[in-house]
Amino acid sequence: MLAVLGVGPGLGLSIAHRFGREGFTPALVSRIDARHATYRASLAEAGITAHTYTADVTDEAQVRAVLARITAEAGEIDAVYFGPADLGVGSAIAPLTEAGADNLRVPFESIVLPAAQVTQAVLPRLLERGTGSLLFAGGISGKYPIPLLGSFAPAAAALRMYVLTLNAALRDQGVYAGTLTIGGVIERGDIHRMFTEQAPDSMPGTLDPDDIAERAWLLHAERDEAEAEFNALVV
Repeated sequence: MLAVLGVGPGLGLSIAHRFGREGFTPALVSRIDARHATYRASLAEAGITAHTYTADVTDEAQVRAVLARITAEAGEIDAVYFGPADLGVGSAIAPLTEAGADNLRVPFESIVLPAAQVTQAVLPRLLERGTGSLLFAGGISGKYPIPLLGSFAPAAAALRMYVLTLNAALRDQGVYAGTLTIGGVIERGDIHRMFTEQAPDSMPGTLDPDDIAERAWLLHAERDEAEAEFNALVV
């Protein structure tokens, strides 16, 4: 069972397809269910049966409830992909020369704390079983200075180091943690659609979600690296 927390039409769905081809049953979680039927149909065309759930993956109580429901209805969770694309974070991004504490707090509360909450919810059972994977999607500004992403960078860096340190801590316990460090707009995703509709001439470099999903699978399967970088930006 693969729990995809923060599924969207771009990377989340590609992750579900890639792991589904390997026999995983995806459980897709997003804030609203408007596109759930479309996701299930896309996966069904590939011979993959998926479950869909509605929850705000940045809310700890909802995360715990939906993970418990997935386990009860669909079976033990073997892998988790955490990658909520919170467009609301974008409105809070400010240059670090102008940012205050609130500008830094919003990304931490939307990305870093929920990642830790997800880990706290699923890790004890994974450790009991001595197997499993935790995959997280993070931003390239957590690795390279990108002034345009100013106040988002500290949270991105914190998430990256959280996952790398978690990987080291779990290395001899059978559970894997890895991060997908993403620099660019993911094709077919909501942000890509927004640029296409509103500012096509300002579109940053793009990334194919199927390529990222393939690397995510290799991280899970081979476990010899803690990070995969995808960089379509000039840094």
